[in-house]
Amino acid sequence: MFRQRCFVALVLCVPAVALAQPASASAYPNRPLRIIVPFPAAGPTDIVARLIGIKMSERLGQNVIVDNRAGAGGTIGAEIATRSAPDGYTLLMGSTANMAVNVSLYQKLPYDPVRDFQPINLAAVTPNLLVVSPNFPGNTLKSLIEIAKAKPGSVNYASGGVGTPSHLAAELFKTMAGVQMNHVPYKGSIPALTDVMSGQVTLMFDSMASALPFARSGKLKALAQTGSKRSAAAPEIQTVAEGGLPGYEVVGWFGFFAPVKTPRPIVNKLSREITEILALPDVKERYAALGIEPGPADPDVVAAFLKSEIAKWGKVIRASGAKVDQ
Repeated sequence: MFRQRCFVALVLCVPAVALAQPASASAYPNRPLRIIVPFPAAGPTDIVARLIGIKMSERLGQNVIVDNRAGAGGTIGAEIATRSAPDGYTLLMGSTANMAVNVSLYQKLPYDPVRDFQPINLAAVTPNLLVVSPNFPGNTLKSLIEIAKAKPGSVNYASGGVGTPSHLAAELFKTMAGVQMNHVPYKGSIPALTDVMSGQVTLMFDSMASALPFARSGKLKALAQTGSKRSAAAPEIQTVAEGGLPGYEVVGWFGFFAPVKTPRPIVNKLSREITEILALPDVKERYAALGIEPGPADPDVVAAFLKSEIAKWGKVIRASGAKVDQ
């Protein structure tokens, strides 16, 4: 009788245990998802997050909310993500800035990109564009360098903030070109680009995803792109290397990350969904127009890539002497 009662109790417990398992990807998701974008709306990270978020909502049958939490070079949004439950319902749109650069830039970073996050999918890789205001007298990279050398300190450059990729791209340019330029940091790329368009600031290195449409419309002049080769989205724009600085190369990236301890079945499911979304014809067309390409999809490959990026940008930051106290 005792054995019979134990058997019945065990059978009755099985369904409850099964329902309590958060790692089951088959039942996920059953409520809305949130993508934290740690930068202002309409910026390159936001563009990619919203494009993929719409498709995720259609495929997963749940609302996907994009939550912009800008500030401190992306650290505010990233810290919020670390405090979220590791259940797959809160994702972070990580970028070169908040996942690779800030480790060396901030003395007291409130999170560790490697320890506190689980990579999901590197959704986008894009070169930057070197853009100048429409009233800038030069039309080539060579003319920019000549003007900057003729009048040291007369050229100002905008960035999305101290230590952001746009800042470090310009610092690398200054070093390799041997010019002096004044840094004007902003809280995000869109307000920075706005002041470049109005002529209040001379130039900016920004993601092709956000800068190219303005260059196409004539609101900015594009002098060069920062990839190792010309982007298919703008083959008429030379690279910085072609314009006179051999060896110059800077690319930005955006990817999805989850709080550490998010169940691997859910991570794998999200990675597959994003990979399939990136293969959709309309998404590929949109990516091509913005000069974006998908990056690695395998979470383990993204994890290794993240470590290499942290080491790479650490060297650049140490050489520039850039620091941010928090």
